[in-house]
Amino acid sequence: MFEFFLKDHKYNHVHFIGIGGISMSGLAEILLTEGYKVTGTDAKESGIINRLKKLGAKIYIGHSKDNIKDADLIIYTDAISKDNEELVAATNSGAELVDRATFLGALMKNYENSIAVSGTHGKTTTTSMIATITNHGNLNPTILIGGELDEIGGNVRLGNDKYILTEACEYKANILKYFPSMAIILNIDEDHLDYFKSLDHIIDTFVQYGKNILPNGHLIINADDPNAHHIINTTKANIISFGIKSNCDYKAENITYDKEGYPKFTLNIRNKEFYEINLSVMGKHNIYNSLAALAATHTLGIDMKLIAKNITLYKGVHRRLEVLGFIENIKVIDDYAHHPTEIKATLKALRNSTNGRIFCIFQPHTFTRTKILLNSFSEAFKDADLTIIADIYAARELDNGEVHSKDLAKRIKEKGNNALYLGSFEDIENYIMKEAKDDDIVLTMGAGNVYQIGKDLLNSSKRKAV
Repeated sequence: MFEFFLKDHKYNHVHFIGIGGISMSGLAEILLTEGYKVTGTDAKESGIINRLKKLGAKIYIGHSKDNIKDADLIIYTDAISKDNEELVAATNSGAELVDRATFLGALMKNYENSIAVSGTHGKTTTTSMIATITNHGNLNPTILIGGELDEIGGNVRLGNDKYILTEACEYKANILKYFPSMAIILNIDEDHLDYFKSLDHIIDTFVQYGKNILPNGHLIINADDPNAHHIINTTKANIISFGIKSNCDYKAENITYDKEGYPKFTLNIRNKEFYEINLSVMGKHNIYNSLAALAATHTLGIDMKLIAKNITLYKGVHRRLEVLGFIENIKVIDDYAHHPTEIKATLKALRNSTNGRIFCIFQPHTFTRTKILLNSFSEAFKDADLTIIADIYAARELDNGEVHSKDLAKRIKEKGNNALYLGSFEDIENYIMKEAKDDDIVLTMGAGNVYQIGKDLLNSSKRKAV
C-alpha cells in the first residue's frame, strides 16, 4: 500500500502529469508550501498554471517523456490516457507512480480528522459551504475544493494538520481509496457510465465506501435519497441524516424563497433545537447542500448560531450559477451542470427567480454520458424558453459517431420544448446578440469550456458589463 508522510520528505522531487487540473493543482500547492520540489506538465497555460509557477513549480506545456527526469514520485490524473508518452515513460522510469486519488488518500492520513464530501451532485458547493463556515471559525482546516472559491482565494487553503476538508469523487471508484473520519454522501445517481456498469454498480461502490469509515467516525447522509438506506444499513460509522421530506437528524422546515430565489428555512435538529437559516444562493438543491454543511460543521463542534451566521456569507463558487455580468439588462450566468438532475435543479432555481426568458446554452460533456442519458437529458430543459445545444465536449473520449448534439436537440423538441443546434461558439454568440432582449437570462451550462461564450458576449459587447 502506498504511503506518504508529508513531513519526512522521503520523496524530494514530485512530478504531476496533468498538474493544471483543479484537484492536482491543489495537491501540488500543498507540496510546494511544504518545501518539495514540484514539476508538472499540462496541455495548456491557465491561471492555475501561472499561480503554481509563482509558487516555485517548474511546469512544461505539452507532454513529453523527457519531462519526468529525476522525479522520485510521479502523480497522474485520470484524465491522462494510458498511451500518453509521459505516463508510459513514468511507468518504466523506476520512480514511484500513483494516481491522483491514491495520493490524496495517503495525504489525508497525515491529518487527525479528514472530512470527505462525496455524491453525484453538489460536492463543490457543499465543500465550499463548509469552507466558508470554518474559515470564520477556529478549526483552521486544510481545504481542497474542485472549484475556485473567493472566500479562500482559490481552490486550496493551507491550514493546520488537525483537519483536512476535501471533495471525494466516485469516478473509477476512487472513493474506495479514502478512509475519512467524516464522510458526507449528498446523493447517488447515474453518472460516469463510461466506467460504472449500472446504477447498482454505483450504489455498491458507495456501500463499500461506507465500510471504509471507522466505527468512531461519522457518516452524514441524505435521508431523502432513495439509495441512502443501502449505505446506512451496512456502515459501522455513526449515522447523521439530513433531509426535507424524511424523519432525520437535521431537517429543513417552513421553506420559503425571496424574490431572488434565495431559500429561507427553519433548521430542526432532532426536534430539540430550531434555528432560522438564510442562504445567499438559489435553489432547492442548495437547501440539501446546506443541510449537509450545517450537519457536518455542527458535528465538528462549531456553535450552531455561528454556523447559521456564517453560511449566509457563502455567495457561491465560480461556475456554479455564477453571474458573469450584464449586457444592459440581459443577465449572463454560467453553471457547471452537466447531468440531467443538475440541469433540472439549476433551471428550476432560475425560473423561480425571474419572469424573463431563459436562453440555456448547453454543451454536452462526453459522448458516453450524452448517449446513455440521452432521454433523461431531453426531459431536463423544460424550464428554459430556448435551449441551444453546442457540440459535445469530448473530454477524455474519442468520437465514435454514435451520438451527436443534433440528436439531443431533436429529442428536446420531441418532448415539446424549444431547442436549436448551433455547434460553434461563434454561431451561438451571433444568435444570442440578435435574439436576446432586456430582462432575459443567458445561461451557459456544462463542464467543458462553454463558459467562454458568456465571456465573449460580455467582452465583445459595446455595452458596459458589470
